[in-house]
Amino acid sequence: MKLSPLKAYDHLKRKSQRISKKGTRISEYIKAEGYKGKYIVFLYINNAQLEIHILCHLRSLSPVLSLSSPGSMSFTTRSSFSTNYRSMGSVRVPSYGTRPVSSAASVYAGAGGSGSHVSMMHSTSVRSSMGVGGLAAGMARGMAGMGGIQNEKETMQILNDHLASYLDRVRSLETENRKLESKIREHLEKKGSQVRDWGHYFKTIKDLRAQIFSNTVDNARIVLQIDNARLAADDFSVKYETELAMRQSVESDIHGLRKVIDDTNVTRLQLETEIEALKEELLFMKKNHEEEVNGLQAQIDSSGLTVEVDTPKSQDLAKIMAEIRAQYDELALKNQEELDKYWTQLIEESTTIVTTQSTEVETAGMTLTELRRTVQSLETDLDSMRNTKISLENSLREVEARYALQMEQLNGILLHLESELAQTQAEGQRQAQEYEALLNIKVKLEAEIATYHRLLEDREDFSLSDALNSSNST
Repeated sequence: MKLSPLKAYDHLKRKSQRISKKGTRISEYIKAEGYKGKYIVFLYINNAQLEIHILCHLRSLSPVLSLSSPGSMSFTTRSSFSTNYRSMGSVRVPSYGTRPVSSAASVYAGAGGSGSHVSMMHSTSVRSSMGVGGLAAGMARGMAGMGGIQNEKETMQILNDHLASYLDRVRSLETENRKLESKIREHLEKKGSQVRDWGHYFKTIKDLRAQIFSNTVDNARIVLQIDNARLAADDFSVKYETELAMRQSVESDIHGLRKVIDDTNVTRLQLETEIEALKEELLFMKKNHEEEVNGLQAQIDSSGLTVEVDTPKSQDLAKIMAEIRAQYDELALKNQEELDKYWTQLIEESTTIVTTQSTEVETAGMTLTELRRTVQSLETDLDSMRNTKISLENSLREVEARYALQMEQLNGILLHLESELAQTQAEGQRQAQEYEALLNIKVKLEAEIATYHRLLEDREDFSLSDALNSSNST
């Protein structure tokens, strides 16, 4: 809104009348003159409180204002601005602040006292403080400086210059706010588009864990099969050793039986030889006996002597010889029968023993054959079991090596994923903090811009105390 000097004067007059109706003391009024700019600033003192009212917005930064008042006032303006930057990720946010000379005052009217400021915390801060002293001290200084209008014009020129710089700072802050908002949006869009979806990684991890579990179960099953095969091999080894001991025992028994058979055969041959010798001796004795009998008979027949002696009846020699022969025959027959019976019994016993032993030998031979077959089958089974054991052990070593390599790879993948997840979580937390900080900055900037807009509006009066209360509330 643009005002001409006349309209500004009328506005000032109406405001003074309103203040007068309210019973407010007006020390002086200011008439704007020499208007060459786009805005008008007028000052008035109300209950020892200096208020700056901006009647219109200006584009020009070098207005020329002059005052006309019954007296003169002295104003001292001190203001300083500082700019610093605090890095927040990839966004550099400017910070503006004022350095107060005393407690909270950058524009003085009178001596010391109250002040106000509008501030934005964190990354961006704009502080502008205006303080005024008490009415008595201000009026004293005002009365002391009533020397001339030129001094007042210079004072107002200085005040206008500071106000122009203040408005320029407001516009620069608005520009910076827009830049910050665009940077925030770009940052959020950029970071939001780079948010990675870890769902497929979790699915891969789940599949890998399922594979690890399945491989672990298979490995346990293979180990169990190897243990069963080892136990079976141990059982077969024990059986083989038992059968081998039985085989050695049977072979030793067979060897002993063979010696017994050989001894029996030798004894049988000796007995047969003795039987033959006895038979020959018997025949020889029979032959000799017959020869002796025949010789004696021949001698008796050849003698031809007949001697008759009247003697007692003698024994018949032939009869005696016959009796002797009969006795010898009976004895020889008896001896032969006994010998035949003895040797027959002995031969039968030997034959029975030999037959029994032959049967036992045949049985032992059959048993030995069966044992040999069993041993051969057991040796074959043992060899196959050993080969199976060796192959299973090799397979187990290969599986363990392969699974160990896979476990190392999976552990590496898991560690990498965990590190990426931790980085992502940290990045998310950092972005959340940045977003919260930027959001706070935005809210503060919007509140401060709203405050500046209220200062720049030409509707109602807005005092520095109201700005102080508004900034403190935000």
